[in-house]
Amino acid sequence: MSKKKNTPAKRNKPGNTGTYIIIVFIAVAAAYLVISYFRNEPAKEEKVTTNLTGPDMIKFKKEGELTFNSKEGDFLTKIDIEIAEDDDERADGLMYRTKMLEMRGMLFIFEYEKKQSFWMRNTFIPLDIIFVNKNYEIVKIHKNTQPFADTAYPSVTPAIYVVEVNGGFTDKYSIKEGDKIVWRRM
Repeated sequence: MSKKKNTPAKRNKPGNTGTYIIIVFIAVAAAYLVISYFRNEPAKEEKVTTNLTGPDMIKFKKEGELTFNSKEGDFLTKIDIEIAEDDDERADGLMYRTKMLEMRGMLFIFEYEKKQSFWMRNTFIPLDIIFVNKNYEIVKIHKNTQPFADTAYPSVTPAIYVVEVNGGFTDKYSIKEGDKIVWRRM
C-alpha cells in the first residue's frame, strides 16, 4: 500500500493566473464605467438645465395682468401675463413649455403696429393666438393652433400686441374679434 502525502492543493494551477487577471480587469473596467457615469451625470444634467429651455426649466414669471372686455365694455376675464418685448423674448415666446395654467398667458409687445405672423415651431401646447391693434381691439384670433407646426398664423390687419393663451381659452370665455384688452405691468 502506498501512502498518500497530505499536501495542500496548488493555488496557481496553469490557467488560473490568467483567469484572475481577466476578473480583476473586468472589475476595474466596470468600476471605471460606473464612476465615469456618475461623475458626468451632473454635467449632463447641468447642460440640459442651462441649454435646453425646457418646460420644467422655464418658470412662469408674472410681469403683469391683462383683462379681456367685450366690445361693449363688459368684463370677460383676467389673466396673469409674462411680457415679451424684445427680439429674444418674442422669439422664445411660449416654446418648450408642456403646460400652462389656465389663467396665464403671454403678451407680446412690438415697437410699431404692422401685420404680424406667428408660428408654433417648438411649441408643445395648442394656443389661441390673439392679435390686437394699437387701440387695444382684438383684430384676429387663431384658435387651437397646431403644436410644432410651421404654419403661419397671420394677423391679417396691423397689430402691435399679440396675446397667447391656452387653446380653447377664447371659446371658454367668449372672447371674440372686436373685443378689447386692458393690461398693466406689475
